[in-house]
Amino acid sequence: MKNDEFSLTSLVSAFSRAYHVKEDNPIIFHDYIAQDFLSSAEYQSISENMSNGIPYFSAEMAEKLKGNHEAILKWVTQIQLAPTPLARAAYAENVVLNECQLGVEQYVILGAGLDTFAWRYDSLPNVTVYEIDHQSTQNFKKERLDQAGYEIPSRLKFVAMDFTKELSLEKLVAAGFDFSKKTVFSLLGVSYYLTKEMLQELIHAFFKDLPRGSSIIFDFADKSLFTEPGIFNRVQNMVQMARAAGEPMKFASSLSELEKLLANEQLLIYEHLSPQDIQNQYFSNRNDNLQAFETVHYVHAVKN
Repeated sequence: MKNDEFSLTSLVSAFSRAYHVKEDNPIIFHDYIAQDFLSSAEYQSISENMSNGIPYFSAEMAEKLKGNHEAILKWVTQIQLAPTPLARAAYAENVVLNECQLGVEQYVILGAGLDTFAWRYDSLPNVTVYEIDHQSTQNFKKERLDQAGYEIPSRLKFVAMDFTKELSLEKLVAAGFDFSKKTVFSLLGVSYYLTKEMLQELIHAFFKDLPRGSSIIFDFADKSLFTEPGIFNRVQNMVQMARAAGEPMKFASSLSELEKLLANEQLLIYEHLSPQDIQNQYFSNRNDNLQAFETVHYVHAVKN
């Protein structure tokens, strides 16, 4: 991934979190640091690009909200951009914090991007955080952190790796990772782009030598991913945008198939949230357009 491509992708993600904290109520995921990754000019530019894209998402709403920049931006963000990233981050973080209370000593964030957990919870005792991502991603992040005046916490370790193409456990160990310690992983927004075999290999590599009680949190799409249009065709739009970007979505699974895949690696599904569960847990108390994506599920699986 090129630096400029990464910058756009990561900044749009940070924008969605920053916008949510500034503009939405109640807040699903309170990432109060995300705003510091964006300059005022970048925030404004992304706002304009999102607003200008409304005809692609809905010609009907483009006409209905024509000329109202703020209403258009809120609609695009709440319908298409923010629901899944916000809710899955909130879910994963709650699980991780609970696991830390239960003796987890290592937290590995796969595809960390501009994640801010290590800064918002820098006082967690005895928990080392490992961020795994592309070298260019991490260089960009460090540059933005430096510009914003943030120091890198002593318990945070960067591991430069494209784990979907070249998984190097040696790099992780070199950064201090200990396979004898109870560990929790998060894999958010990634499974869609893997094949079933790739996901199996990834989980096998990480979990074959980890102790019982280690676990992974991830989101996945059910079998309706390629047939369910979603409200305002948002699911179809998501699939089409990924394909147009050269990163087509590949993985969709039933819960029973996923249970078998995980069981092969001695993992049991401890918790599963369906789209309706996610709606009830994170979106039920709202009077705006934020609502759970129709095909997205969350899973917390634990090694037995």
